[in-house]
Amino acid sequence: MEFKAPIESYKGRVREIELGKPPKAIKLGGESRLPFHDFDEGEWPNPPRFALELWDVDPGEEWPDWLKEPYREVLGDPAAWARKCVEYGADAVCLKLVSTDPAGRNAPPESAVETVGKVLEAIDVPLIVYGVGDEKKDPEVLPRIAEAFSGRNLLLGPALKEDYEPISEAAQKHGHAVIAQTPLDINLMKELNVKLSKTFPPERIVIDPLSSALGYGMEYSFTLMERTKQAGVMYEDAMTQMPIIADLADECWKTSQARESKEMGIMWEAMTALTLLLAGANILILLHPESLKLLRELISQ
Repeated sequence: MEFKAPIESYKGRVREIELGKPPKAIKLGGESRLPFHDFDEGEWPNPPRFALELWDVDPGEEWPDWLKEPYREVLGDPAAWARKCVEYGADAVCLKLVSTDPAGRNAPPESAVETVGKVLEAIDVPLIVYGVGDEKKDPEVLPRIAEAFSGRNLLLGPALKEDYEPISEAAQKHGHAVIAQTPLDINLMKELNVKLSKTFPPERIVIDPLSSALGYGMEYSFTLMERTKQAGVMYEDAMTQMPIIADLADECWKTSQARESKEMGIMWEAMTALTLLLAGANILILLHPESLKLLRELISQ
């Protein structure tokens, strides 16, 4: 008797979000089956996307030499750095506003707006803008960016339970999407999404469950992301049916192994990204262009 593998079919679907402006806009989500389950029914209309990260300041000694090498000539120049990310094949660029950290340079919102403007002029792919996760500073900075670049369809975050209201209000008014970030806890994630969805369209929310494998362990991070995707696709949980962003690069390059060896660093970043792709991430943030190249080769096979 011939064996026939069971074929699963689900009723849930992840919301589809478009970022950026044509012709280089990208779509995230839209899937009605689990990641890489080509043997099941359902759709996976939009492939995984990759963003390369840049900082608005020169990282200096915080990065090992082999991580700085691909960007050696442009560190400290966000616009040129962003162009380099596009040349390396990034689907999107992720700008980290490190200079606005109150514990660091504490740059004012006006400085961040100027930097974002220069980066937007330099690229034609979508732009992701991350604040520093400070519940007092980000609500000063991100709404100003949302207003200054109204209609540019940015992805802004993180929106936390402590500060989501001014960020989401500005994003909705000026046509942007937001990153809802919570610690590695599915109940806290759903709670924030419920609160956000009362005044902000859920089809403009991207989930950042944190990719903190360094502190929590890969199994924990993987399981949470997997549960989120399963709840949305398999069980039609509306508050988990948002695309997922995996902001993994910083966590990978903090490890002693990545800092001691270029080859180990690239493999560490690429394998972490591949693991989170299998868990359900729709867009991943990387730092090294060779990691990006390796992942594209793996997925193409």
